[in-house]
Amino acid sequence: MSTIKILLAEDDLNLGPILKAYLEQKGFPTKLATDGEMAVNMYRTDEFDFIILDVMMPVLDGYAAAKEIRKFNEKIPILFLSAKNQEADKIKGFEVGADDYITKPFSMEELLLRIQAITRRTHEERPEDNIFSIGQYYTFDYNKQLITFSGNDNFPYEEIKLTSKESELLRVFTLNSNQIVDRGIVLQKIWKNDTYFNARSMDVYITKLRKYLKKDPAVEIANQHGVGFKLCFPKNL
Repeated sequence: MSTIKILLAEDDLNLGPILKAYLEQKGFPTKLATDGEMAVNMYRTDEFDFIILDVMMPVLDGYAAAKEIRKFNEKIPILFLSAKNQEADKIKGFEVGADDYITKPFSMEELLLRIQAITRRTHEERPEDNIFSIGQYYTFDYNKQLITFSGNDNFPYEEIKLTSKESELLRVFTLNSNQIVDRGIVLQKIWKNDTYFNARSMDVYITKLRKYLKKDPAVEIANQHGVGFKLCFPKNL
């Protein structure tokens, strides 16, 4: 299993650095945010494989931060830390997309075991998270930056080599297929800012992706006016 990079959001100025040091000592590169808004902004501009969110944080609490992160990536593992141990609090955590919920106080060993269990389970469910089927005829290999069209009665087999930006953009859409992806979040994640120039650049790349995928009429990158984009295609064909 490759190295897991963790985003840790904990506003306790004593506990946060201790958890960060422990996780890094156990082989998990970790970045620390001290409030929910900082965590969301760090997620938008960096790459992470696992999220740990304290529930009670200033600016944005853990639940709100999880909702924002889930708008961009519905599959990344999220673990909540909380002093709240009521059943309703745990249920709310799972409703907003948590993979697990651990109440304070907890041992470092328990936290580590829960991270390992979630990571193992999610890797088993998605043994290869970088190869995607798009509709009936297309396969996208993110690692190879390659779209493969299997061929049909109208068009022959074809391989399309992508640029790095095209590949990054298509991966965002495939990870969130049939869901609206916020335009600003994509710009922050891939271009690192949402300037007018970068927005126009993204539009050019989306036009290219639409051209690559046009041989399957069931596949569409739809423009959700004023919000973002949605890669649409039928599933379970």
